[in-house]
Amino acid sequence: MAVIITDTCINCGACIDECPVEAIVDEDDNPTGEELYYVYPDKCVECVDHHDEPACATACPTEGCITWDMPHTAEYKEFFAGPNYIEGKNYVMDDPDAEQPFRSDISDEIRKNREPVVE
Repeated sequence: MAVIITDTCINCGACIDECPVEAIVDEDDNPTGEELYYVYPDKCVECVDHHDEPACATACPTEGCITWDMPHTAEYKEFFAGPNYIEGKNYVMDDPDAEQPFRSDISDEIRKNREPVVE
């Protein structure tokens, strides 16, 4: 996944417009039923080869709304298979076997703590 949109989302649409791989859907298309935007973990590429940092977080007007998550790779497949999503909900993916590029300079600790992408 790489990033998560938290419940501080104000549903403004800025992140959707900036995502180069169309990994973000609005609250109407959120597969978890939550009324906030959703990032498909099997589509998010953390803007690797597109931008210097995730464009969704740069565009977001809500401080701390977009946080780091584990990369969507074979090494973390179990993470995405279990109830690790916010409030114990499972991730929803189109292709659970997809492997996405990720920013190797972001530590597992930062990802596990779901620290904001942009401070």
